[in-house]
Amino acid sequence: MIDETMRPGPVARLLIFAAVLTATSVVFFLFREQLEEPVLLAFLGLLAMIGVGYLFATVVGIVKIAPRSASDELSRAFVDTMSQGLVVTDGRDRIIYANRAWAKLTGAIDARDIRTPRSLLGDEPNAGPIVARLDKMLSDGKSDEGEFRLATAIAPGHEPIPHWYRLRARTFLVPGQRRPASAWQLMDITEERTEQERFFQELQHAIDHLDHAPAGYFSTDADGRLTYVNATLAEWLGFDLGTFLPGQTSLATIVAGDGMAQIRSVRAPAGNTRDAVLDLDMATVDGAALPVRLMHRVTTNRDGSVSNARTIVLNRTFAHDVTANTGAAEARFTRFFNSTPMAIASVDEEGRIVRTNAPFLRLFSGTVDQAALDHDVRFENVIADADRPAFRKALQLARDGQAEISPLETCMPNAPDRQLRCYIHAVVDAGVSEGEEEARREVGIVYAVETTEQKALEQQMVQSQKMQAVGQLAGGIAHDFNNVLTAIIMATDLLLIDHRPTDPSFQDIMNIKQNANRAASLVRQLLAFSRRQTLRPEVLDLTDVMADLRMLLTRLAGTKVDLKVEHGRDLWRVFADLGQFEQVIVNLVVNARDAMPEGGGVTVRTRNITEAESRGFDYRELEPADYVAIEVQDTGTGIEPDVIKKIFEPFFTTKEVGKGTGLGLSMVYGFVKQSGGFVYADSTPGQGTTFRIFLPRYTPSAAAQAAEADALEAERSAAAAGKSDMAAAAPEDLTGTATVLLVEDEDAVRMGNVRALATRGYDVHEAASGVEALEVFAELDGKIDIVVSDVVMPEMDGPTLLRELRARNNMVKFIFVSGYAEEAFSKNLPEDANFGFLAKPFSLKQLAATVKEMLEKDD
Repeated sequence: MIDETMRPGPVARLLIFAAVLTATSVVFFLFREQLEEPVLLAFLGLLAMIGVGYLFATVVGIVKIAPRSASDELSRAFVDTMSQGLVVTDGRDRIIYANRAWAKLTGAIDARDIRTPRSLLGDEPNAGPIVARLDKMLSDGKSDEGEFRLATAIAPGHEPIPHWYRLRARTFLVPGQRRPASAWQLMDITEERTEQERFFQELQHAIDHLDHAPAGYFSTDADGRLTYVNATLAEWLGFDLGTFLPGQTSLATIVAGDGMAQIRSVRAPAGNTRDAVLDLDMATVDGAALPVRLMHRVTTNRDGSVSNARTIVLNRTFAHDVTANTGAAEARFTRFFNSTPMAIASVDEEGRIVRTNAPFLRLFSGTVDQAALDHDVRFENVIADADRPAFRKALQLARDGQAEISPLETCMPNAPDRQLRCYIHAVVDAGVSEGEEEARREVGIVYAVETTEQKALEQQMVQSQKMQAVGQLAGGIAHDFNNVLTAIIMATDLLLIDHRPTDPSFQDIMNIKQNANRAASLVRQLLAFSRRQTLRPEVLDLTDVMADLRMLLTRLAGTKVDLKVEHGRDLWRVFADLGQFEQVIVNLVVNARDAMPEGGGVTVRTRNITEAESRGFDYRELEPADYVAIEVQDTGTGIEPDVIKKIFEPFFTTKEVGKGTGLGLSMVYGFVKQSGGFVYADSTPGQGTTFRIFLPRYTPSAAAQAAEADALEAERSAAAAGKSDMAAAAPEDLTGTATVLLVEDEDAVRMGNVRALATRGYDVHEAASGVEALEVFAELDGKIDIVVSDVVMPEMDGPTLLRELRARNNMVKFIFVSGYAEEAFSKNLPEDANFGFLAKPFSLKQLAATVKEMLEKDD
């Protein structure tokens, strides 16, 4: 043992010095008579000073007198036998103690060779930073350790091979010392590291054997995420194992079809494991199907939750598969059986499910699994209660071997909205070999197909056909009624020319005209529903439109209704008819007001709907695209489910007799559809209703952007010149001298139009059809300035007449008159056709103004 305390310390030196003084005193006492008195006095004074200094040093703690105890010797003996090297230093890095192991590990022979860790390892590139870090931790009063590797051992005389060392450092207080001391422990861990490396190499060999085994292997955690995949399976599936990270890939990504339903159906009792053999397809990176057989083991916790799963994968495409020779046909059948999109199950004579395929397990995952099948699950448990007697009857027919069994229409027991169609077929026992007890128990096979989407599409198709038929009927009625109203309005205008306001008949004529206009308004609503109304679409900023409508909507809502308008930020523009859009909002707000007789709240909200957001709405017809949504939400009584299906039908109303025409919502439906949008109503009885309108986002073409810029520049120029927008209004002088060819198959309308234009000074020629118009045109040698023609006529319609006349005279101008929208026929005209349009019914003034405007229009 090497102990720095064996050297003479301060106390030892003081004792030696005291002994010397005592001996000197004895000498002085024996020879006091020979010494002179001054010398004697000086010696006694020196002894007194030494005594006072010793007392002072004892009081302040510089000198302590404590005998070495037996426990100190025991501690030193124990520490000196430790295999770990130990050196203790004081606050100034001076060595206080070092055990034998420290001397052996560092190569010290005696006390003078003992070195501190700083001086011993401070210059080593690998060990120096570790020592510096530990030294810093000691200065902070903390303990720490570190490991380092040296090219050779610290002590000389060892083999020149790399050595690993572990160095620990801690501080502690020494009794009687004010500064803490530092204890450094040094251990040679070369053998430990060698053993770790050997174990790691063996583990690597084991992993390599597993990775390159002739079978695939994977494991999953409780959430079904892959925690390990061996190289063989990765090679089969075609993905890079180097990029695989445990826990980041779901098992569902490598299982094709309904294979996950089979895997999830394997459930183990709480705290146990369950094994199952599954035949399914796995999916490769390029999407190809890989037929495999899985040896699947599931482990569960004591609470029943899944702990993990481990699975061996056999590739069934290999000819040397152990099951290829004995069960190739069975394997192929199992693969096809589980890959079919139809859910299949076999049942015994009691209706118990014997076996199923993967789609069946997926379809009825909440009721049927592999564990449940062991406890006699009956097929009637997966269908609605009301349809169970029908299934039992079909099962009896299967037991009797009947070939023709009618399909069973049913639904899920816990989800009535999910529709099913089940086909039951009898199983014939012929051909079943001995030993196939399971097959002998089967009396029927049930094929189940979910028809929820099909039923919804059928209902949607029926409703669409119904709305289309009603629309065609309404459009036809509106077209014929427009002709009648045109004749009435035209006749009243002619009568008003000859009657002054003081005439007794004037008021009656005005009454006729006003009621004719009311009837025309109803006709326009019918045309709106049938999507044949005349629209004048323009680019609209709905924020400005709603701001202009706010005051009107507030007055319509009344004092009992709290109206709120919420504007969407940076709202996209839409392309729609301004007047019709305003009428739509007015109708919806009025309907919301009427649904709240005791008052409530109405919120009109606008916002942008991106293409991604549109996919999140549960509306079947809504096509993914960018939309501007307008929502009208009320807190009223709501709409019953059987009523909400009919609200867009014309003449359907829930209001009292005389308080509604039933055309308001049908007009909304027609306008939105004609504008390329969608409208839906969501309602909960007692909680209110929300109408949502989706109008397509307007995206101008390059030509439209240029035209818009030109129009804006022209508007600025007009404003700078002091002109108003009303300067372009129709001229007050509606007379003319041009030659007009009027083509109309309705006699009353034609006669009124001829008289109206003749009174304005025009030379009018009439024709009752397109063929007759061509004859009149030929008689006049083509000297026609303008043609006013109906669109729908017998023998030859208006667009055909236009093409025929352009072939004879390309300069002739044309005005179409129709009760239908301009878009209904304009798509069949040449792109360079120059024509005007006048919607029925119209007044004498509107006819004259349109003709005047078209004549003055440049080609």
